[in-house]
Amino acid sequence: MSNDAIEKAYQLGKEYEKIYKGCSQCVIAALQDVFDIRNDDVFKAATGLAAGCGASTDGNCGAYSGAIMVLSMLQGRNRDDFADSTGAMFKSFILVRKLRDRFIHEYGSVICRNIQTKIFGRPYYLADIDEFEKFEKAGAHDIHCLEVVGKAAAWAAELVTEEKLV
Repeated sequence: MSNDAIEKAYQLGKEYEKIYKGCSQCVIAALQDVFDIRNDDVFKAATGLAAGCGASTDGNCGAYSGAIMVLSMLQGRNRDDFADSTGAMFKSFILVRKLRDRFIHEYGSVICRNIQTKIFGRPYYLADIDEFEKFEKAGAHDIHCLEVVGKAAAWAAELVTEEKLV
């Protein structure tokens, strides 16, 4: 199941990004579908995280943030145990650092505009319609963002399977 789940997460992440856009939600949807852990509140909560948070590109990559949300959903601290008697918060930190290491190795950063610079040779300010059109013409939703989303979903799926979180 693990290799199948990783490949399926990769493919679904790419497909969802191509069709729907919104990198954070596309990663979440892919992982929720692969592991049958649908949670509409988590999905909805990720809306503003896309494109470096609110299309500003100066925050975390949305795909990275979406993957973190799913990892935390599965291995995070519960509100009923806010004091964290089980150490869930620190366990989730370990998973997030593993995901971060993959992003750093692949892209040199977890920040949207830095990842864009590595992939496109320059960042785009996606809240500006002219910049967004240039971003699209540069292959954002034909190739590049699809790959980032697919990889983020696959890396998170790998962590989920390795840690037996579902």
